Amino acid sequence: MRMNSLHRREFLTLTGLAGAGMAGSGLAALALGSTKARAASLPSAPAEGDAHRGPCAIASGNCDPGVAKAYEMVMSGFDPADAVVAAVKFNEDDPNDQSVGLGGLPNEEGIVELDASVMHGPTHKAGSVASIRNIKNPAAVALEVLRKTDHVMIVGEGALKFALRMGFKEENLLTEKSRQAWVQWRANLNKDDKWLDDDQQIQPVGGKKVSAIEKSLMFTWGTVHCSALTPAGDMAACTSTSGLSWKIPGRIGDSPIVGAGMYCDNNVGCAGATGRGESMIVNCGSYAIVQNMERGMTPSEACAAFLNKLCDHTKEKHLRDAKGRPNFNVSVYALRKDGAYGGACIHPGGSYAVADGTAANAKNLRIVACTPLFND
Repeated sequence: MRMNSLHRREFLTLTGLAGAGMAGSGLAALALGSTKARAASLPSAPAEGDAHRGPCAIASGNCDPGVAKAYEMVMSGFDPADAVVAAVKFNEDDPNDQSVGLGGLPNEEGIVELDASVMHGPTHKAGSVASIRNIKNPAAVALEVLRKTDHVMIVGEGALKFALRMGFKEENLLTEKSRQAWVQWRANLNKDDKWLDDDQQIQPVGGKKVSAIEKSLMFTWGTVHCSALTPAGDMAACTSTSGLSWKIPGRIGDSPIVGAGMYCDNNVGCAGATGRGESMIVNCGSYAIVQNMERGMTPSEACAAFLNKLCDHTKEKHLRDAKGRPNFNVSVYALRKDGAYGGACIHPGGSYAVADGTAANAKNLRIVACTPLFND
C-alpha cells in the first residue's frame, strides 16, 4: 500500500528528522563517496546547528543585523515571510553593500537591475521579480506578487509597473561608488581600445591609486538570503540580489527563481544560496538541498551533498581550475523544520549568520563559517 503524502511527511517528521544525525550520516557518506569531484571529507563530528531545535533565523553572512531582526519578528508573532523580507531590507537599503539594492553593481550598460524572490511555507506560495530597475527593495515587491496576485514571477518593465502600482517609489540606484567601479571596469576591458587600463593611466602627482579592495569589487556574484522558522513551526525564505556585476542587460540569476536561489517546504525546511547563480539554476540547487533533508540528511550534510553534485556537473573548461574543481564559489544554507541548521561552501570563505536566542552578544547573532568542500 502506497503511503500518501501527508502520512509520508508525518513519518519523516517523527522518524527521519528525529534520527537525522544517524540516517543523514550514511546518506551523506554515500553522496560524498560517489562524487567525481573528490571533495574533502566533512568532519565526522556533528556540525554546528545539528542539535538546535526550535525557532531560528539563518542568513548569508552579510545579513547583519537583518537576521537578528528576522528572529525578533518571528518571536513577536509576525508572519515568517514578513520577517525574512525585513531581514534582507537592511542590505537592500545600504548604499555601501554593492551586492544588492541601492548601490548594487550595475549591468554592462551601467544600469542597476535587481532580482528577488520570497516563499511562504504555510501556503506554499511564492513571489518573484527579476530585472527590475529603479526600485531598491525588490524583495518587498516580490512579497506583494505573492500576496496580491495569482502569479509567481513578474519581470522587467512589468515588474516596475507593478511596483509603482503597489506604491513603491522610483529612485536612481546607481551610487557614485558603484558608478566609479563600472567606469573602471569599462576602462579595463581591452588594452587595445581607447580607454587606458589602470597600468596605462598617467597618475597625477599625489593622485589616489586603485586599491586591491577596489579591484576586488570589480566582479561579484553578491547576494543576500534569509530563512526563518517561527515558534509555531511555520517557515519562509527570501533571496535578493543585484546579480552578476557587468552582466548582459536582462540577465537573470538564481535569486528570483524558486527552487534555485531559494526554496521553502513548510513540512521539511528551507534553503538558499549566494555565489554563481547559473550553477544553482542548472542544478535546481535550493530545491535539491530541501529534498536531501527530506531524505534524512542534516542541513549541513544536505548542503555538502548538493555541492558535490554541483562540482560533478561543472564540466565547462572555463569554469574549472587546474585540479578540475570549480573555479568559483557557492555558499548554501539550510534550515530544517525542527530548527536544525547548517551550511557549506565549495571553497573556504563562505559564512552564515544565525539568530536563535542563544548568542551571548548584543547583536543576538553568531557568524558561522561554512564548511568548505575543498581546503584550498
